[in-house]
Amino acid sequence: MIQRTRSIRLRIVLIYCLLVFIAVTIIGVFIMSETGKYLRETTSERISTTINKGTLLSSLSELSDLNSHREEAQKSVDLWGETLKEEIFVIDENFNIVAATNYYEGLSALSLLDENLILKGLSGEEGEKDSVLNTEEGPIPVLNKVYPIKGAEATGVVYIRADLSSVEDAIKNFREIFLKAMAIALLVTLVLGFLIARSITEPINHVTDMAERMAEGDFSREVKIKSKDEIGDLAQMFNLLRIKLNETLSLINSEKNKLEAVLSHMADGLIAVDKSGNIIHLNQAALDLLKTNISTALTSDYDSLIEGILYEDMSFKNLWEKSADGAGTQSFETGGYIYNLRYDKFQDEAGEDSGLIIIIQDITERYKLENMQMDFVANVSHELKTPLTTIKSYTETMLEADEGDRVPSKEFLTVIDEEADRMARLVSDLLKLSRLEYKREETVKREINICELLKDTVSKVKIQSTAKGQQFNLLFDECLDVKVMVDKDQMEQVLLNLVTNAIKYTDNKGRIDIDLRTDNEVARIMVRDNGVGIPEKDVSRVFERFFRVDKARSREMGGTGLGLAISKQIVENHGGKLFLESKEGKGTTVTLLLPLRDTRGIKGLL
Repeated sequence: MIQRTRSIRLRIVLIYCLLVFIAVTIIGVFIMSETGKYLRETTSERISTTINKGTLLSSLSELSDLNSHREEAQKSVDLWGETLKEEIFVIDENFNIVAATNYYEGLSALSLLDENLILKGLSGEEGEKDSVLNTEEGPIPVLNKVYPIKGAEATGVVYIRADLSSVEDAIKNFREIFLKAMAIALLVTLVLGFLIARSITEPINHVTDMAERMAEGDFSREVKIKSKDEIGDLAQMFNLLRIKLNETLSLINSEKNKLEAVLSHMADGLIAVDKSGNIIHLNQAALDLLKTNISTALTSDYDSLIEGILYEDMSFKNLWEKSADGAGTQSFETGGYIYNLRYDKFQDEAGEDSGLIIIIQDITERYKLENMQMDFVANVSHELKTPLTTIKSYTETMLEADEGDRVPSKEFLTVIDEEADRMARLVSDLLKLSRLEYKREETVKREINICELLKDTVSKVKIQSTAKGQQFNLLFDECLDVKVMVDKDQMEQVLLNLVTNAIKYTDNKGRIDIDLRTDNEVARIMVRDNGVGIPEKDVSRVFERFFRVDKARSREMGGTGLGLAISKQIVENHGGKLFLESKEGKGTTVTLLLPLRDTRGIKGLL
């Protein structure tokens, strides 16, 4: 205990010192960085102010040629050298030093100064750059600034080199002061941290001693409350422990009641049976399944209760033997519903098997879903098998033919190509339908006139209808302006699907009517034909995947059985509805509803 206390105390002191150290370090680094930046900028601004407001640049710009007037330039530099303590250079366009505060006359500026900065000044721009000047005393940080001489005659730059050693010295002095201050701050922090840590850990030691006594069963002594902080609250909680024992027992009983309530309202049936086969507990779902009541169930054994309802192999003896190696499960059907029965043994406090827990779960919907998935796989397999069989048979015929045999290869390859296209269409439609259902299809909605889109769609399939001698009627006013917010490409696919279906399943010289209306903020598009129609028993299934009323005829026409399913998903993703009415031998009417677009946004269907 003492070692733990000392460890906590040490951690508190170390953490406290570390926090202070980090805070002071961050502040010091920030201040030093900002101070250095400020001193450098002050030097730069002082030079710029002096040069821009002075007459050095203007006097030099009046010279016709800097190289020919070296003396005048030097006089100007000497005069300004008394104002500026930095080195001043006057450089002509040939990089020659015309004048300088020190003796550099006749030298090339390229050997002493920054070429890029001089070029920038000769181009008419001011510039500055930090660099390091190597001297016999050592490297010196300098600030280089250049100012263009803008005149009618003279062309050149004024180059100023300022010594920043004073800035570095100021920062160095500040760093030394900061380190001394940090050392003093850490020493004070260490002392304060120790005092604070002791004020926290000593009350904890007292509470810990009392907790050990209470753990041994001694509840006679109370913990002394010396403060009103969190530690005092902890001591008070220990003093209330004896009182809370009775409340805890009551709480346990309350939790038991809650658990029974949860079990009673479970959707799954639950039955608890002791090792003799007698019912201990069962919830309402189990009572409903076994068609009994609680009083009868608790006075009956398990086997008599399930007689005539569950299978014989679900007797208590069989389930007990099956659960010898762990939990078990099996399914059964009764009353038109399919259930999954799970069972396992439960143990008493001594670890001995004392009974069975049986859970009965209604899996009817899951079973139906699994069947739908299997049907879907079977349909896809069947749809892919047909073109694959054709491709394989034609390919084998071509491979097995002798070189001298005349095989209609072009005809065979045409069939293979068509079947491959058919498979590609099927896979493409399946992927598109999947993306639509999971909202992964990219949809770019914009406002369009659905009337114009409908007319464009009709014009694309007009040739097919004319070839069959069908009467194609547009019943709506072609000048209508019906605004909707849709993805144009997706909605065109839907309209093409509906119209081409009408053409496909309408006999030659048949009639197809297309109408467009607006009703209650909804655009209503109707495609009506007098074709073969759909039997009443199949109308509700036309939007299912791969469903065909006449499978042989649909395949001959190149359909995949996914067109209406894709169309319905697209329409619903746009907040619309798609439904169909049909009578066998009299024709079909497909109705598409889309919400209109207005200034308040898209409204839902009414």
